[in-house]
Amino acid sequence: MITFIVALILLVVGFFTYGVLVERIFGIEPERKTPALTKTDGVDFVPMAPWRIFLVQFLNIAGLGPIFGAIMGIFYGPAAFLWIVFGTIFAGGVHDYLSGMLSIRKLGYSLPDIIGDEMGHAVKTLMRALSLVLLILLTTTFLSGPATLLQGLCPLSTIHFHLSTIPIAWVLIIFGYYALATVLPVDKLIGRFYPIFGAMLLFMGIGIMVVMLGWHSAEMPEVFDGLHNRQTNGLPLFPMMFVSIACGAISGFHGTQSPIMARCVTNERQGRWIFYGAMVAEGILALIWAAAAGTFFADPEKGLYGIDGLQSFAAQHPGENIAALVIDKVSRSWLGIVGGVLAIIGVIAAPITSGDTALRSARLIVADYLNMDQKPPRKRLLIALPLFFCVFGMVFVDFNVVWRYFAWTNQTLAVFTLWTGTVWLYRHEVKIHDNPYRFGYLIALIPALFMTMVCSSYILIAPEGLHLPVEWRWLGYTIAGVITLLCLCGFIFWTKKSER
Repeated sequence: MITFIVALILLVVGFFTYGVLVERIFGIEPERKTPALTKTDGVDFVPMAPWRIFLVQFLNIAGLGPIFGAIMGIFYGPAAFLWIVFGTIFAGGVHDYLSGMLSIRKLGYSLPDIIGDEMGHAVKTLMRALSLVLLILLTTTFLSGPATLLQGLCPLSTIHFHLSTIPIAWVLIIFGYYALATVLPVDKLIGRFYPIFGAMLLFMGIGIMVVMLGWHSAEMPEVFDGLHNRQTNGLPLFPMMFVSIACGAISGFHGTQSPIMARCVTNERQGRWIFYGAMVAEGILALIWAAAAGTFFADPEKGLYGIDGLQSFAAQHPGENIAALVIDKVSRSWLGIVGGVLAIIGVIAAPITSGDTALRSARLIVADYLNMDQKPPRKRLLIALPLFFCVFGMVFVDFNVVWRYFAWTNQTLAVFTLWTGTVWLYRHEVKIHDNPYRFGYLIALIPALFMTMVCSSYILIAPEGLHLPVEWRWLGYTIAGVITLLCLCGFIFWTKKSER
């Protein structure tokens, strides 16, 4: 309980301290007109109330990411709490704030264009491809999860594919909804109803936390129990945990979503509350679910304490979507019938709404690349349909495999976004005479270096990567370290060159 309470306090304090520092380093200009006011088109550029934008942003970036990721991350032990807290404050919050504010400054650019504008045309092309792959993978994960949960509440027709059972009826129903949300103007469906779903997601998290603290605090994992790796599959804590948790600490997906809401912000003062604030709220949600998953399955009579009970539960359900099962059991048991239904609805609505905004973001990226006007519904649908087919095909791939590839792609995109923020901050801050934030670019550079090391080592060590054997993992870490060092040297070389 002590670990959870301290972590919760640190997240809140981080918003009001480090979040303010990030805002000052960026240098907001409240008098500057935003794209929502200068490019209003009634489709994507639509002014909205700040509280509404915050709830939509929170829902867009949350989905199942901070819940599924936190549940998968706590398998590695209480170290997950530390990464959620410090990752959110020093990496995820910075990443989300910079991606949102840079979109505002760059007239509503999508993420690949933001990155390309700072890093060059070749990187822009790479980021377009990487972003589209990420969004398709994410939509698939955020389709499979809620379809499985809905099937448990209301069974409909299914099909058997290899070793999987796919609730095809629910998949098609959700796809029909995606078609509407992806092509309708942002204020007609997303801006009107998503704040309600965002509030439900917050309610679900608060409800779980109240029950956990009130009746189950004794079983909660604590960091002073040890930060060693608790995972039983033989995979190392670093970098696996830092990728598995993903959205609960830092997520490249957020960078694709921030521009959607950046096109609705009416004043730069709102940026910290909307972008950094939504990330902190997501970190709190991840913290709650990591603690809940590590607490719920404790059974002292059987000698199972905290995370050991979770490991035992997972062992009883091989090949199944463990995170979805945990959500279902915890919500039903701790919140009763009414609370459980509301919680499950929140958990179902969140990923569905993140899935459709992911497709909406993909549509905008393709439209920006093709320079295609998105006012005519026909042109929106023309871009969206091929994306739908790609997602539908991915539904037949094993969920756990899709999640792992999504997680790595997600964090890799975050790396490029952080490096972009580093370059932008250096260009705009370091040459200002007597600037108190002359070295402000370090707020992006430090997490960029750390995440470069994480992603480089992951692709060498993880099963979905080169899968180096245990005796050769030192080589993977060495290569990743060299890559990280080369990136730092390249940045230093660029700064020296730009000063000439």
